[in-house]
Amino acid sequence: MAGYFIPDRFRDRIILHIAKNYAALPKVQTPLILGIHGPKGEGKSFMVDRVLQELQANVIVISSSELESPDAGEPGRLIRLRYREAAELVKVRGRVAAIVIHDIDAGAGFWSATTQYTVNTQLVNATLMAIADNPTNVQLPGSYDPTPLPRIPFVVTGNDFSKLYAPLVRDGRMSKFSWEPTFAEKSEIVEYLFAEDGATLGRYDLERLIQRFGAQPVDFFAAIRSRAYDDMLLHQVKAWGLENVSRNLVNHGGHAPRFEAVRLDLDRCLRWGEQILSDQQAIEGGLVEAYTRR
Repeated sequence: MAGYFIPDRFRDRIILHIAKNYAALPKVQTPLILGIHGPKGEGKSFMVDRVLQELQANVIVISSSELESPDAGEPGRLIRLRYREAAELVKVRGRVAAIVIHDIDAGAGFWSATTQYTVNTQLVNATLMAIADNPTNVQLPGSYDPTPLPRIPFVVTGNDFSKLYAPLVRDGRMSKFSWEPTFAEKSEIVEYLFAEDGATLGRYDLERLIQRFGAQPVDFFAAIRSRAYDDMLLHQVKAWGLENVSRNLVNHGGHAPRFEAVRLDLDRCLRWGEQILSDQQAIEGGLVEAYTRR
């Protein structure tokens, strides 16, 4: 049993996007970019990476932080360079390739009047649009290669695509997929998340856990699971003694020390969930505004 679960409609959307970009379909306009957007913490980035791994695709990753630079034009050049690298991988390795940009709205979006909209932001949007419009002819500044390139599909994730430049997200360039798991999908994801812990949690207990925190994203439940290992690890560190922590954590021939799976129960998971929820509410209560109010 795998340590994760990916709903079929999420996996199918990525597989279809990759296949359409490499297939020759008669008179079908295929957007080069697949944009997956939706609420935070629902596993978009994780599942994109896993599906592309299952496809054994050559994946070129561009960090959203790379979409800005002190040098004007450098992020646009980087996108073109990575695109040509991906095209070369298709030719050399004989496998599909994809370019992935996670949290693209954080790197190329315009959020408010206090967010600087730079030349690079404009050029990144323009570069992506130009590539989407002519994906077989992507050139680097100062050189020209007339050899047509294979199409390299993009998969981008984000929370709010309304922050992106509107012409970039039009249907001809970007296919949009809004991701918010149903209760059944979230239950399946959480069940697989807890599957390897030797847990005493059955399906009924997991459903009660999800119902109690139904408004929370998937990573909230991952945080609950993490709390169990926090308690176990802290107990072990204290048993070693503070003066022996470094020796026990580092000196293992380059390998991290391994620990057994923790057995969980519903009551403790509910208690940890309430603690995490309380921490969230303290942040959402506007504490920063109270300190910065003029």
